[in-house]
Amino acid sequence: MANSLRIPSQYEERFGVRVALLDTATAEALGEALDRCAAEGVRLLIARCATEDMPTVHALEAAGCRLMDTLLYFRRGLADETLPSPVLDDRVVIRPARLDDARRVEEIAAEVFSGYGGHFHADPRLDRAACDAVYTSWARNSVLSRDVADEVLVAEMGGIVAGFLTLKFVTSQIGEGPLYGVAKEFQGQGLGRALMDHGLRWFKARGAVWMQMSTQVTNTRSQWVWIGLGFKPSHSCYTFHRWFD
Repeated sequence: MANSLRIPSQYEERFGVRVALLDTATAEALGEALDRCAAEGVRLLIARCATEDMPTVHALEAAGCRLMDTLLYFRRGLADETLPSPVLDDRVVIRPARLDDARRVEEIAAEVFSGYGGHFHADPRLDRAACDAVYTSWARNSVLSRDVADEVLVAEMGGIVAGFLTLKFVTSQIGEGPLYGVAKEFQGQGLGRALMDHGLRWFKARGAVWMQMSTQVTNTRSQWVWIGLGFKPSHSCYTFHRWFD
């Protein structure tokens, strides 16, 4: 539906142009969405559609949209499931983030997501520093606001926050970990897996039936971590950009 089109102000503030998001594009609604973009002065449309929906893919291509990334979603059932038991170094503590952790979580995100292979960085017309800032501000605001994330878990090693995982309910039954990362100097020590273990438990304790994660098709490193924790491929989508010049 065209009424699913959103024009979030934060992207205009970030990139200096009006940006519209069409989270679930369909061939039938695309024309109306394009008309609304033109009427409201949108310069960039970001549209997502299911990879199996080829009529919509072809309609987006015909409308001048360009493919920017492919997202894979993985899910793990939580009901009546035996969750993995993390084995951690005695120096490691997984805990909810505090407000004073926001700066450190932002620093980790800046390190991990610099030049990240998502749809923002794939678009050569978008400023590189502004693309990086999408993720750093998202990480910081996840700690500061429950409108952004329902919880943020941090991995503390030797008293230093070394990694984080944001948690957000998609529906009452599905929880998601939309953003996570471990500082480079602490990678390879199982902190990412430990954060995921605790994320699974956090959602199960609050009645979720599934936990899902998503990443670009090229990010095989994260996919292997999730598969090792019992996640299985669920669905996928394409992200397209369409500039109005």
